[in-house]
Amino acid sequence: MTDRTGLLIGAQGVERLASSFVVVAGLGAVGGYVLEGLVRAGVGRIRVVDGDAFDETNLNRQLLATRGTLGRRKAEVAVERALSINPDLDIEAVDSLVSADMVDRILSGGPDALADAIDTVEHKTALLRAAMERGIPCFSSMGAALHLETQSIRVAPLKRTRVCPLAATVRSRLRDMDTGSVICVYSEEPPLAKPGSRDAHGKSVLGSLPTVPAVFGMTLANEVIKHLLGD
Repeated sequence: MTDRTGLLIGAQGVERLASSFVVVAGLGAVGGYVLEGLVRAGVGRIRVVDGDAFDETNLNRQLLATRGTLGRRKAEVAVERALSINPDLDIEAVDSLVSADMVDRILSGGPDALADAIDTVEHKTALLRAAMERGIPCFSSMGAALHLETQSIRVAPLKRTRVCPLAATVRSRLRDMDTGSVICVYSEEPPLAKPGSRDAHGKSVLGSLPTVPAVFGMTLANEVIKHLLGD
């Protein structure tokens, strides 16, 4: 599986990825693609975290959402897909929302990186704070919804982000932390609409294409991979 990857990063790079441990939190529109990129690159150990199930509203943009997975737990489906790509992968599922009670479980075992694709501000900031306090390198997706332009997607430390409302909120909530250590994927395209109604979980319902979240997710996965390789 890693032949083409090895041609680019060499045998030592392949081994680095195979010996790495990454936590992927959030398995929706962005997180599904983060997982896909990490698995196909050959990351050897992954913990996936999500406490939700797939429904029809996910079909337009979430890689793991199909007619066959509707109603199923996202973490369970993620494990199945990952193992269908790499049966030798060491992968575990945490079928839970992020909370103060779950942070220790989610970040246990000394992960080499956290890939955060959570879209709820409270959960997102709690996990990022806990990871930073533990010295775990953090890579975080900001708001991928309400955007059309993939050319406006940027990578920067959280404290250097601009335009993105979610990034501004997260930065404000973590103002007592070194937000320069959190690498973010975000968009400098102003949001094209305001949030609409709220779903059963209290989250805003936002318009989104399949394309922009996919670029966010693969870009976030790429930043994690570069970090694991020592770039």
